[in-house]
Amino acid sequence: MTLMKRAIGSALALSMATMATAERGSDGDVKIIYWQAPSTMNPYLSGGTKDVDASALVIEPLGRYDENGAIVPWLVDEIPTVANGGVSADLTSITWKLKSGLKWSDGSAVTSNDVKFSADYCMSPDGGCAQLSRFGGVSSVDIIDDLTVKITFEKPTPFPYGPFVGAETPVLQAAQFANCMGAAAPTCTDANFNPVGTGGFVVTEFRPNDVITLKANEQYRDPAKPAFATMTFKGGGDAAGAGRAVMETGEFDYAWNLQLAPDVIAKMQEGGKGVPIAGFSTLVERLMINLTDPSSELGNERSTRKHPHPFLSNINVRKALSMAIDRELLREIGYGPAGKLTCNVVPAPAAYASPNNGSCLTQDIAGANALLDKAGFAKGSDGVRSKDGVRLSILYQTSTNAVRQDFQALIKQWWSEIGIETELRNIDASVFFGGDAGSPDTFQKLFADLEMYANNFSGTDPQSYLGRWRCDNIPSPDTQWQGENMPRFCDPAYDALHDKLQGTGDLEERAKISIALNDMLMQAYAIIPLVHRGRLSAHANSLGGVNLNVWDSEMWNTADWYRIK
Repeated sequence: MTLMKRAIGSALALSMATMATAERGSDGDVKIIYWQAPSTMNPYLSGGTKDVDASALVIEPLGRYDENGAIVPWLVDEIPTVANGGVSADLTSITWKLKSGLKWSDGSAVTSNDVKFSADYCMSPDGGCAQLSRFGGVSSVDIIDDLTVKITFEKPTPFPYGPFVGAETPVLQAAQFANCMGAAAPTCTDANFNPVGTGGFVVTEFRPNDVITLKANEQYRDPAKPAFATMTFKGGGDAAGAGRAVMETGEFDYAWNLQLAPDVIAKMQEGGKGVPIAGFSTLVERLMINLTDPSSELGNERSTRKHPHPFLSNINVRKALSMAIDRELLREIGYGPAGKLTCNVVPAPAAYASPNNGSCLTQDIAGANALLDKAGFAKGSDGVRSKDGVRLSILYQTSTNAVRQDFQALIKQWWSEIGIETELRNIDASVFFGGDAGSPDTFQKLFADLEMYANNFSGTDPQSYLGRWRCDNIPSPDTQWQGENMPRFCDPAYDALHDKLQGTGDLEERAKISIALNDMLMQAYAIIPLVHRGRLSAHANSLGGVNLNVWDSEMWNTADWYRIK
């Protein structure tokens, strides 16, 4: 039986377990382990999944994507649509109405002012909001009454669910963050580490890049939830240690993102304490190519659009890098059945998956060498190519992780076969995916020639995700190095096409435009996809209520978790 089938079977068995009548806090402590430790509880200041997930325990959006990818109400009673009058007939506005009686964890009322403030907070021009693309096209956010807020767009917006749907754009308490607007946002340490929230849990202690302790939110809207009185959210270590801690030793109840070889997972499951759970959404392991010069000699202008990369600005070099890679081997050794081949950064849903980039599926070392020869990059006596005195020597960085280091070693070897010298660097995941504007090692700064990581988008519509590679989403000193356009890709034609997507309502036409945007990125080789990854985590046999959600945060429903008696 395959790992996937075992995981599905075990999950179905657990879902049929009878849940005892629960009371808030009746099930003691629950322990979660993320081998990438959170560095903040504010997802507006970090695009890292571990930070978004940690914050989802405490602060919540108006709507979420459920485990099937459907938008469901969260802090509202219904999702606004054209049919129910919540979305205007001309598609220029969406009106949200909060549930009545919602309380912040400090006992104060949640109001529409908090929603408006959260939008203003992210859209502040000096704030460097990591989720700015989700507010693309918003012209104003207006308070209608204490529970009603209206978001107006600059033009018809057929998919108005970018702001406040999904874990990346939760509602912040205006009173707590009032002095944290703009450039002050990253300085508000207490608020960023200990947000007042509406979720099932409240932070009692936040130790960045280490551990978070939480307790049940006494103001939570369901008086019977959460079943757990306390939560320990441990960060750090590695994926192997996290998997063993759940499936072999039983020390933890939930382990996230077990990026491990298939045989390793199978061996862990033999420990009998827990089960792996898996699902596919839009997660793609990829290389992000730095189109700008990361040289430290440039000071504050390194990795900015002021200085093109000395050789990666040449599309032939970028294309050769892709051609040299054996993706099937990477999938086999890294993920087995939890991996698929893809040549797209948007691999799903099927309607949005481009059929136009399949050539990447076949490794072509000879073709890559011929391409570089034709481009004038000649091999020297040491086998490394150069042109006009510029050597093809690459610094290749990623987070510390066994599978990623295996990938690095293989890719370095393949690139050596086409005359490219590669230095490998791996950075602790808590630092790499952190949002510290003062650190030189974050994936936003990209002070290297290229980097590798995985990313995806919430829900099933890729509009906001594709907006990440607009010119105005490039991280720079001016944005406190926030932004999601790590390659520093900037093409006015891309931005114009994305503008068209924002104004298109027909689903088939939206799919065509999304495919074209994906193809522009793929055929520019600004992003080089490696593997379409399934999300693989694990939970203890005794933990009930878990619904792996690959469309939103894995922590989306922790208030529903309970201990199987």
